[in-house]
Amino acid sequence: TFTVEEAVETIGFGRFHIVLFLIMGSTGVAEAMEIMLIAVVSPLIRCEWQLQDWQVALVTTMVFFGYMVFSIVLGLLADRYGRWKILLLSFLWAAYFSLLTSFAPSYIWFVFLRAMVGGGVSGHAQGKEENKQIVVMCSCFNPFLSLGKVFWLAGSLLIIGLAWVVNPTIGWRWLIRIASVPGILLILGFKFIPESARYNVSMGNTAAALATLQRIAKMNGAAMPEGVLKEPAKERRGRFKDLIHPKYLRTTLQIWIIW
Repeated sequence: TFTVEEAVETIGFGRFHIVLFLIMGSTGVAEAMEIMLIAVVSPLIRCEWQLQDWQVALVTTMVFFGYMVFSIVLGLLADRYGRWKILLLSFLWAAYFSLLTSFAPSYIWFVFLRAMVGGGVSGHAQGKEENKQIVVMCSCFNPFLSLGKVFWLAGSLLIIGLAWVVNPTIGWRWLIRIASVPGILLILGFKFIPESARYNVSMGNTAAALATLQRIAKMNGAAMPEGVLKEPAKERRGRFKDLIHPKYLRTTLQIWIIW
């Protein structure tokens, strides 16, 4: 018998990982553009709707409020229904509400729609890299996840460059529409992205996990390990109250304060 981890080690790094890294890493571009967008749009909506300082600040606050709330909800759903489905849902969600934001008729609608965008982005960017749904999928295969930071930087620079050109000419509404394009284009690449083999095994779907591993091996030109894919021993799933257990409480509080 062999486990998913043993199969991944046997297959090794290859063409599959490079393509997956480029697709999944590019989600950082879309994510950074949506998050950094508010910084380059806020001065314009302040003038258009005659906003006070606290109203401008509330836009950013509500984006991250939506991010916070839906990251919990989508995280639970991803554990139940799979990372792939939730990742696709989050991209559709974020792109849809981002486009709607460009048609916002008032400040109240703008704040609400940006909060929904934050909720959608949280599905593929739950705070820290390790907790992202995309990384949960990608970490099964890709040893170069830290390089993904380059994509976030690229997205940040891209939205600032676009704002410099677009805002003074055709306006902030078109900037938002253009910023939605990377997320929409990435949806087209979802056919290539497999469901996590680890997730399928943990849910008892060994056949699907094996099919994913065989697909990786074929694309990399490598051989699968001999034997039968086995399921790991069932363990109790983590619960929220575990975070405040005396054994972990100090670490939990330190991480919360740092973040």
